[in-house]
Amino acid sequence: TAVIGLLYPCMDRHLGEPHKFKREWSSVMRCVAVFVGINHASAKVDFANNIQLSLTLAALSIGLWWTFDRSRSGFGLGVGIAFLATLVSQLLVYNGVYQYTSPDFLYVRSWLPCIFFAGGITMGNIGRQLAMYECKVIAEKSHED
Repeated sequence: TAVIGLLYPCMDRHLGEPHKFKREWSSVMRCVAVFVGINHASAKVDFANNIQLSLTLAALSIGLWWTFDRSRSGFGLGVGIAFLATLVSQLLVYNGVYQYTSPDFLYVRSWLPCIFFAGGITMGNIGRQLAMYECKVIAEKSHED
C-alpha cells in the first residue's frame, strides 16, 4: 500500500503532469469512504450472479476514479495495479497459500480486479495528498532560510 501511495506522485512528476483535481484532505477521506463501501458491497450485497456483481463493481470503481482522480496516469496505474495484484493472488491460490470458497475466474473471484483498481486509486490519492503536504513543508522551510 505504501509503495502504491508513493508511486502515484512519482509517476505524476515523471510524466510532468501534476495532479490538480480535488486536492484536499476532505476529498481524500470521501474517496476512502467510497472505497470501503465498494469493498463492503463486494462481500455483503447479494447479486443474481458473479457477472452482475463484477460489472457493478467495475462501474463503481470507474466512478471512483472519475470522481476523485480523472488523470490518465491514475487510470493507467490503477489498471496496472489491478492486473499485477490479481496475478499475484492467482499465483498464491495456485500454490496453495490461499484459497477462495468459490473461485470463478482463474482460481480467484472475478470481481477481485475491481477491488484492486479502486484500492489503487484510493492509495494513490492518499499518496498524492501526502506528497503535496511534503512539498508545502519544504517550501516553507526554504522561505525561512
